[in-house]
Amino acid sequence: MANILVIYSTTDGHTRSICERLKKVIEAQNHSVVVSWMSDDPDIDLKPFDKIVIGASIRYGKHQKQVYEFIEKNQSLLEGKPNAFFSVNVVARKPEKNTPASNPYLVKFLKQIAWQPQHLAVFAGRLDYPKYTYIDRQMIRLIMWMTKGPTAPDTVVEFTDWDKVDKFGRLIGEI
Repeated sequence: MANILVIYSTTDGHTRSICERLKKVIEAQNHSVVVSWMSDDPDIDLKPFDKIVIGASIRYGKHQKQVYEFIEKNQSLLEGKPNAFFSVNVVARKPEKNTPASNPYLVKFLKQIAWQPQHLAVFAGRLDYPKYTYIDRQMIRLIMWMTKGPTAPDTVVEFTDWDKVDKFGRLIGEI
């Protein structure tokens, strides 16, 4: 039985939902899982954990600054343990952009950091226009219009492939 940390950064809360699903899948394999939000615990002690998983959402093409800082601060500890990273973004709704090798945001991110995660995943996120601020709603609608996505201001769409999330959770349990 492993003690596993799933730590995440989120903009609108959907990455947390994915982390909670991963927790259920991993715990079903008789592991202990702690889910933690980077904003709540940026100085979490990684030493007690046997495996570490980092999840991060995208907003306007970038992961949050705290993700880069967390990785840089903890790189040596991350490299010394079984680890994984996953990115959550709406562009991953497209089949040609939903793998670690084909998702432009993950590819760019990996070029910007020194740490190279042992296991990677990309999950499509959630679009929730009513939840966004006026400015975010308009900006995201423009991006969706340019990428041929849904633009109606009352649209709420969850693009996440939960079977893919479950498969990644089983992988984490096995590494």
